[in-house]
Amino acid sequence: MPVTDFAQPSPLAGHLEPWAYEVSAGFTLRGLRSRPSGKPLLHFIHGNGYSGLVYEHMLAPLLPHFDLFLSDVQGHGASDVGGHFRGWNATAAFCHEVLTGFMDEYRDGNGQPVPRFGLGHSFGGVMTSLMMAQHPDLFRQSLLLDPVIFTPPMIGVMALSDTVGLWHKNDMASRARRRRAHWDDAAQAFDYFHQRGIFKGWDDRCLWSYIHHGLEPLPEGGLGLVCKPTREAELFGSFPRGLWRSLKRVGTPTAILYGDRTYPFVGKSVARLGKLNPSFSAEQTTGGHCFMLQHPEATADYVLRQFGA
Repeated sequence: MPVTDFAQPSPLAGHLEPWAYEVSAGFTLRGLRSRPSGKPLLHFIHGNGYSGLVYEHMLAPLLPHFDLFLSDVQGHGASDVGGHFRGWNATAAFCHEVLTGFMDEYRDGNGQPVPRFGLGHSFGGVMTSLMMAQHPDLFRQSLLLDPVIFTPPMIGVMALSDTVGLWHKNDMASRARRRRAHWDDAAQAFDYFHQRGIFKGWDDRCLWSYIHHGLEPLPEGGLGLVCKPTREAELFGSFPRGLWRSLKRVGTPTAILYGDRTYPFVGKSVARLGKLNPSFSAEQTTGGHCFMLQHPEATADYVLRQFGA
């Protein structure tokens, strides 16, 4: 297929600046954020194996309405690998630690804190949920995009397997470890990922964003994954502790938007969650687990409607 547009500038270029923050575990997390302007603040956490800028075509239409704060978790984006993965619950705590470290800068013209909103995809949706469970006043509202909320039976299997030391060897973790991790150039990488696996149906612009921000030059030449397969596998080989107890505690009005072709367990968990906690509402949309990278502008429109912007 013809390869085009891989050199186009980021739609967020010039609008965001890098941040860095050493968390209590001793490593540094990094990301990008808007310079404080008095607009409401939107905090975003990406999915496993990605980074905030992979979603740039969904996020760019939000800029006129929000200041953006993109958090790249341990071993993703420009954040430190930081040794072994510290776990889902600790990662949520680190995200909160970082956000509160900058939060005081985001004030309106009267010096009052601006409204804060939470947004997360997949793993990032679960991180946002865990943050809200621990800090009820953190966000005015939140939106979870296809969050990987495991069902209680799945959690039980994970916990039992983890007890005997097997969960880190589950199928998704094993497949992540075997991922191809080297390409000669951007065009070859684009052709490799195009309409393949989790990338099936992606808008070509979003796939180029993944090529630009999910791959990096290697010392020996060519391009490699920014998030190493071993780190992606560590996330797939772990799970959040006390997930459903945390979800039950969330009092922040939280919407869930999930794809009609996503993992079957997502719909089951969403239905159960709606009965468990009235703070959550849900709606289904067209697409797979990464529907926001298939339909970035439509998802941005939904975000704006949900948050009343």
